Amino acid sequence: MLTTEQRDQFSEIFDELGKSLDISKTDYDKAVTSYRYVGGWLAEKDSPLAPYSPVISPQGSFLLGTMIQPVTEGDHLDIDLVCKLIGKRSYWTQYDLKHAIGDRLKAHGTFNRMLRRKEGRRCWTLEYAEEANFHMDILPSIVGHGFQILLEKAANRKMEDLTPLAIRITDKELQNYKTATDPLEWLVSNMFGYAVWFEERCSLALIKAVNFSESIKPVPTYQVRKTPLQRIVQILKRHRDIMFNGDEDKPISIIITTLAALAYKKQTNILVGLQEVIAEMEQYIEDRYDPVTGQYYQWIGNPVNKQENFADKWLSFPQRKANFYKWLQAVKRDIAYVTEQRSLPTIQETLNRSFGKKIITQTFSNLASMQRERREAGVLKMAASTGILGATGRTSLGNHTFFGSEE
Repeated sequence: MLTTEQRDQFSEIFDELGKSLDISKTDYDKAVTSYRYVGGWLAEKDSPLAPYSPVISPQGSFLLGTMIQPVTEGDHLDIDLVCKLIGKRSYWTQYDLKHAIGDRLKAHGTFNRMLRRKEGRRCWTLEYAEEANFHMDILPSIVGHGFQILLEKAANRKMEDLTPLAIRITDKELQNYKTATDPLEWLVSNMFGYAVWFEERCSLALIKAVNFSESIKPVPTYQVRKTPLQRIVQILKRHRDIMFNGDEDKPISIIITTLAALAYKKQTNILVGLQEVIAEMEQYIEDRYDPVTGQYYQWIGNPVNKQENFADKWLSFPQRKANFYKWLQAVKRDIAYVTEQRSLPTIQETLNRSFGKKIITQTFSNLASMQRERREAGVLKMAASTGILGATGRTSLGNHTFFGSEE
């Protein structure tokens, strides 16, 4: 059983791990500058798209504040963006909309060279130079007039029903990809409604949570301080990436994020939140029966689109289901094991195996710097009964190593 001081220090370790997983502000600013430039090109006065006021906005982990660095040094960050057009030409199908955006990108010499030639299922991909360290997936979409007003109302907690934030997107695997001109027949996505929901799940009465009204802007502010839920999602995704590095059947981020958000109960201590999330997230996977096939299947519902099942691929790809449960058991085991350790070297070594040696070395280097600063400021204490160093306790310390002596 951990003492309060020990729980607090493990929470600090995991918080610092999340900070180490964050993309740098330099990389963030490069990405924002790059996609602003793309958006400007799409919306220029002489652009064929100009009448539809195209705007590029972040989506996915870039919007949620849960993006993490890749496991392998040199791998690119995947920046997910959506290009929103207000309306379209009456005869445009999904194919026409997607290629109107693609043709405009190709009309720019640099973007034409960067454009991945193999068209994605839903997106166009711009591959930046190696030194840029990222590529961008741009999802074409249609929104209605007044969409931005709805978005701002939702961000300011003035909307309970988030379904009006749904947008229509392109998908070349749909049968009506080249035939349906009515956007109501196109695929629905509600990434902005999901982001509002996730922000509410993040929010705490005790601390200022994500400012979604800032993050929904085409140029969101870099978020330095993250909520416990954001850190928990980052930690879970990193554990997944280490365990399944390069495996296309690894648990997908939207499932991890959704189940974590559902299981999160507003804990302020990251360790306690992490432990309870991984203990309870499985409870939010439903078993449903299909009377047509006579089969049971798993359902992980989209909280802002009750018709969407994030686990819909598990029937067709059973290895993905198996890998999810394999990963969940592994992360439970690994978190339990690390919290049994009581010395700095063994804690660090245990975390190395689950999260990667380089990122953990950086994490503990940052923690050591923080401890030196606290010691020099005279606020470093040690709980005499536990031998664990922290910012609170009963026994003042002079020079001492982080975490105290091994028990």
